[in-house]
Amino acid sequence: MKSIAFLTLCVCALAAIAAGASQPGDYEKNWHQWRGPHATGAAASDANPPLTWSETENVRWKVAIPGMGHATPIVWEDKIFVQTAIQGVVQKAEETDDGNPFSGFFQRRDGGPTNTYKFSLLAINRSDGSILWQKTLREEVPHEGMHQDASFASNSPVTDGEYIYAYFGSRGLYCVDIDGNVKWEKDIGTMRKSNAFGEGSCPALYGNTLVIVQDHEGPTPSFIIALDKRSGDVLWKTERDERTTWTSPIVVEQDGKPQVIVPGTNRTRSYDLATGKLLWECSGLTRNVIPAPVADDGLVYVTSGFRGNALQAIQLAAAKDDITDSDAIVWQHDRDTPYVPSPLLYKDALYFLKRNDGILSAFNIKTGEANYGPERLQGIGNVYSSIVGAAGRVYIASRNGTVLVIKHSPTFEVLATNKLADSFNASPVIVGSELYLRGMEYLYCIAE
Repeated sequence: MKSIAFLTLCVCALAAIAAGASQPGDYEKNWHQWRGPHATGAAASDANPPLTWSETENVRWKVAIPGMGHATPIVWEDKIFVQTAIQGVVQKAEETDDGNPFSGFFQRRDGGPTNTYKFSLLAINRSDGSILWQKTLREEVPHEGMHQDASFASNSPVTDGEYIYAYFGSRGLYCVDIDGNVKWEKDIGTMRKSNAFGEGSCPALYGNTLVIVQDHEGPTPSFIIALDKRSGDVLWKTERDERTTWTSPIVVEQDGKPQVIVPGTNRTRSYDLATGKLLWECSGLTRNVIPAPVADDGLVYVTSGFRGNALQAIQLAAAKDDITDSDAIVWQHDRDTPYVPSPLLYKDALYFLKRNDGILSAFNIKTGEANYGPERLQGIGNVYSSIVGAAGRVYIASRNGTVLVIKHSPTFEVLATNKLADSFNASPVIVGSELYLRGMEYLYCIAE
């Protein structure tokens, strides 16, 4: 279970296109959620980012991001929004169980964090990388720790173009306007994650509804909750029979009605967006579900890869009640599936990595037959970020600073290998002719 909570990096999948204050076209030309305009990892159809870059080529700007976080940025028009956790002071000394205080540092009896953190949202100017504003939304000592590869700011925000909804898990949900003013805030609940590996699920936004999943170890039950984006009021809350997951919900329409789909160890479940009523469910995934589902053209694809491998393609029109082992599962696969990175659904193909490794497979989405793979990617180390696609290309960013560009094709072909002096856990973002990479130190704007 070592590799878990880097999940907290990219675990966030959000809703499909929402019908809120902005029109669908506005969502299409932006990157309003961490998996792109359609929550599939694919950019807009006219996006065309660079093929090659380095520290001295095609870097329009790079800016240091204060603190540390694996949250993927989002983009709306001329602004980029990113969440981060800025480490502060060590708390005062505390007596240990034997009554002898340690001097000069804080010894927590539960072995958890000892520093305060400022949980912050930043707005960055797309044209030059300057920080327009930085808002601290909460400052506290986290109640439990995280995996060594994780961060305390791994949840990505979502926006409707008027407000940004920044979710910090156990640290709350915040509605912030475009100028950095907090409109409302809401405590969703405190989670106890498996092995204190950290948090990372992101909210889904559809119309006026925000959806959040909190799967954890208790003592309170896991649940899914819907809130009114205008006020933060709870619309419904449904308990879930699940242990810790780090996945995120997506919202899709079937027969004109939106439903929320959330994978889990025990069951993949679909809920009526309006009421929270369970519509259908299915078993078959592994423990510690991290990858977000993706959906298009009446099919949803769910996957996991810890202590086993599972990938299921589910036909929404046939999904009702318990669909385990039914014809609603049109195809499935049990090898080389991802542990942390979410798959890319791009045109006629589903791309996914094996575990957290640079080993790529590409499948035909309708037939479930492999186009190719597993193919080992040269120069790629561990991969925690999720795959993205644009302009007939597939972009895969790794923790060693290498980003590979693969041709979208039934046959495997590497188009470019690019290297930067940073480490990437957050997922790439593509808007227009620009590619954004959030590293451990810097946010890069890659553009010709």
